Amino acid sequence: MSTPTPTPTKPLRTLFCIGVNQNFFDATADEAKAVWLAFGRMMNGIGELPGVHVLGNMDDDQSMVGPSVGWPWTCYVLADVPDLATVHAACNLFRTLPVGDGAYKLWKYCRVEARVGRELVVPPSVQAAA
Repeated sequence: MSTPTPTPTKPLRTLFCIGVNQNFFDATADEAKAVWLAFGRMMNGIGELPGVHVLGNMDDDQSMVGPSVGWPWTCYVLADVPDLATVHAACNLFRTLPVGDGAYKLWKYCRVEARVGRELVVPPSVQAAA
């Protein structure tokens, strides 16, 4: 008897929707610079999580002014993520990454909401009918 070959799981297509809070806009120049540095660490941190493939990002800051309290968000990161635990780990970066001297974490200045789905693929039966 042979052992069945495991079926590879498809990654979770995940859209990380990021909103900037009023605290960022109220920050001093030095504090805002520290937030930007922490934000860069968060962006790199998402891409460095095991099995994550960042497909791209989009910044909406030129056509949206002020804090994001929901949709539309300030920026987005689209990634293929191996599992829900990794999606949660990416969101947790906002809770854990220190800003500046570490008195505050990144989530004081911005928020994240992850939308999890799958890649949209037109079924072959539909393609054949065309």
